[in-house]
Amino acid sequence: MKKLTTVALSIALALTATASNAGTADNATAQTAAVASQSRLSSGITLANMDSSVAPQQDFFRYVNGKWLDSTEIPADKARWGSFDELRENAEKQVLAIVQQLASQQHAKGSEGQKIADLYQSFLDEELAEVLGLNPLRGELAAIENLKSHADLTTLWGNWQRYRIGTPVAVYVGQDQKQSDQYITGGSQAGLGLPDRDYYLKDDARSIELLQKYQAFIAQLWTLAGFDNAQQVAADIVALEKQLAGAQWSRVQNRDRNATYNKLSVTELSKLAPGFNWQAFLTAANLGDISELVVRQPTYFTAFAKLQANTPLKQWQQYLKFHLLRSNANNLSKAFVDASFDFYGKTLNGLQEQRSREKRAVSLVDNNLGFMVGKKYVEQYFKPEAKARMDQMIENLRAAFRQSIDELEWMSPVTKKQAQIKLAKFNTKIGYPDKWRDYSCVEINAADLVGNLRRSAECEYQRSINRLGKPVDRTEWGMTPQTVNAYYSSTMNEIVFPAAILQPPFFNVDADDAVNYGAIGGVIGHEFTHGFDDQGRRSDGDGNLRDWWTEQDAAQFQQRAQLMVDQYSAFNPIDDLHLQGALGLGENIADLGGLTVSYKAYQNSLQGQSGAVIDGFTPEQRFFMGWSQVWRIKFRDEALRQQVITGPHSPGMYRVLGTLSNMPQFYQAYDVKPGDGMYREEKVRVKIW
Repeated sequence: MKKLTTVALSIALALTATASNAGTADNATAQTAAVASQSRLSSGITLANMDSSVAPQQDFFRYVNGKWLDSTEIPADKARWGSFDELRENAEKQVLAIVQQLASQQHAKGSEGQKIADLYQSFLDEELAEVLGLNPLRGELAAIENLKSHADLTTLWGNWQRYRIGTPVAVYVGQDQKQSDQYITGGSQAGLGLPDRDYYLKDDARSIELLQKYQAFIAQLWTLAGFDNAQQVAADIVALEKQLAGAQWSRVQNRDRNATYNKLSVTELSKLAPGFNWQAFLTAANLGDISELVVRQPTYFTAFAKLQANTPLKQWQQYLKFHLLRSNANNLSKAFVDASFDFYGKTLNGLQEQRSREKRAVSLVDNNLGFMVGKKYVEQYFKPEAKARMDQMIENLRAAFRQSIDELEWMSPVTKKQAQIKLAKFNTKIGYPDKWRDYSCVEINAADLVGNLRRSAECEYQRSINRLGKPVDRTEWGMTPQTVNAYYSSTMNEIVFPAAILQPPFFNVDADDAVNYGAIGGVIGHEFTHGFDDQGRRSDGDGNLRDWWTEQDAAQFQQRAQLMVDQYSAFNPIDDLHLQGALGLGENIADLGGLTVSYKAYQNSLQGQSGAVIDGFTPEQRFFMGWSQVWRIKFRDEALRQQVITGPHSPGMYRVLGTLSNMPQFYQAYDVKPGDGMYREEKVRVKIW
């Protein structure tokens, strides 16, 4: 980071060239200086990772990353390994150093340092966990045992909304998608121990085997707890969860923002889903005063209400005990920790070994006191210069997106105007929040791990529901600064880039503009495009769910989107599993639109000049290499299957192959011709944004 200020200045010249009037003497001087400065920078390409035996026109992902793929071993405690994972590992080490330093010091009770240090220490104390056994859960176990009726069960489920344990229905507070200046209560399906409903519903041999292993895991936890009749109980719990899964909506259905927006009064909910005392449930959840809520999956709520009434109380008690054990297994004695890892780590993700106790401890701190830790992370690892440079790149991308909208041949002027209004209203957040989250309601005790987590959950839940009736807090962040990721919020209409993602290969201060536009520029463009993907396009510039498209333009969009669904559904990464083109549609549109707009932004920054050839590659070639480097990744088979079944993001190689095969700019940069592996016939190439 030592060269940051100098490099930022040189790149700022290139980035701001578009803001000057073309043809002036000053502009020409700036262009010459920028190009000369760029020629002194590195290409930003890790040449050692490349496989030059593969032609870029045949398999660009392998061309850029082939030697890395051949030589890289996935760490034993990881399910996958790639550029994101490398950055996350680095961020985790930085956070661990912060936490361990705090743990070595004395702190005043109630201070930030004391809370971070003592939460960390409470997880490290394995000896205490062995001594305590199930004692930390005795209160919850007694509450389950003391249930006398389904009415009691309803109240328990309401109380346990704070903890998200064994609750087939989850309530929460968020922005109203049709009145984004207000908060509203939402309700959604929940309650499964496996990652998705499809794990229960598929009937192929591998899915059946996995469900059997899940049932064995249930029986194992039941036995470890000292409960009787483990095999029958496990079978009953799986049978009950299969019924829940059969009523749940698929991930593709849950993507539909119109279908999942169903605002009902509590009275209307009671008519929709009779047989369950919704008012008593909401009252126990501290939401008794609400008059309405948004139900995401109405048919599931109807089915759940019937199922809960028709299922014997004893079976629900068994279900609740298991989920209490499952949710807390990693915080109990070694036997529970090992059982949980064997199933969720090894069986579901293919991990070979458990992460170290210290790594798991710092993740727990990060998950429960994340913004408190983030404040200290930013103080040590984030530089103001990086934020300034990102501001410039974002505005350059915005200008390019504005230009792209105007140039669209398939969109009418009426819809273009609305799209431009939305784009102009995009908010951006970079690095870290201006206002830090308050954790004063959390009491942390170094000798009470489970209690710490319980109090943390209570604090977060209360913070969330306290927002009802108050103005929407537009300073709020959905990710901590130490998170290696980025996001777009439709209700906020904003794009957010935490500090930790602003590192190579995404953001390389020593590299020329081309690779940075291909990398972090593509990510910026990706988040911009989420505002205009198949679901983002349904909201307006104020974050409200509203149809601002003409009927003809919407049909044009859907026709092009279907081409993309078909393309990605043809990819077959493992066994007989194909990608779910409909599930990944939003992310794949964002990849293509984002990289297309970033390419335009980079070309704009050159102001008609030719960028330098570095390491034998033209700027245009380095741009696409920058994108490919970002998505280098290897999966364990188990993790890849889970990604295909549950994840909206395509595996890394398809984010390269799928995106670039649709871009004529890539064809020109690498002279791609019919018959090449990267070639698609022009009539089936996708062009949306």
